[in-house]
Amino acid sequence: MEFLFDPHVWIAFISLTALEIVLGIDNIIFISILVGRLPRRVRQKARVIGLSLAMIMRIALLLSLTWIMKLTAPLFAVFGHEISGRDLILIGGGAFLLAKSTLEIHNQLEGAEEHVQRRGRATPGFASIMVQIALIDIVFSFDSVITAVGLVDQVAVMIAAIIVAVLVMMVLARPIGDFVDRHPTIKMLALSFLILIGLALFAEGFELHIPKGYLYFAMAFSVAVEMLNLRLRRRAKPVKLRRVIMK
Repeated sequence: MEFLFDPHVWIAFISLTALEIVLGIDNIIFISILVGRLPRRVRQKARVIGLSLAMIMRIALLLSLTWIMKLTAPLFAVFGHEISGRDLILIGGGAFLLAKSTLEIHNQLEGAEEHVQRRGRATPGFASIMVQIALIDIVFSFDSVITAVGLVDQVAVMIAAIIVAVLVMMVLARPIGDFVDRHPTIKMLALSFLILIGLALFAEGFELHIPKGYLYFAMAFSVAVEMLNLRLRRRAKPVKLRRVIMK
């Protein structure tokens, strides 16, 4: 218990918590988009369950650090490039994000109702959404655990930081989700971010590292521009059409 009075431990805890929240923003966006296809009365329940799954998976991965380290061992080679278990998770998760985000953008442009009627499928149910959230949580949890292991030595500090970060994310999930639902352009921007993240994960699976700072800067800049556009649209006066009488 002596480490509780170590200021370095508290600095590491605060830093890791902040990083976990930042890394969890993309998870919140993904959950918000999926949950938006459910009836409004169960959306908050789905958000809480989805983030709870993320917390459980991250803690479970932290408690199996030995297994995580073995994931970096090469399993096979493709065209001279060695593929490990970690690479397979990143490639699979990236491909899933790319496919899901592209499908969601297609639904937004074509119209979800028309798309459903044309394909003859029902609206995805609660269990289906939970399965999709659980699958992508595995990828996001892996990235989060790698960050935690690289920053902090004490497992207890890692677990505490993850729990606090997920609780903060639960508070932020509803306002972020409602904001995305109210503004279609924000939703399209969020889907574009997911494509960017999916591409980065896919590339990282093949050892093509894209610095996270570049991704976060591009996302932050895009959000700032879109916020200015939203503010401008609110201030813009509606256009009045003149009635022309033909003689």
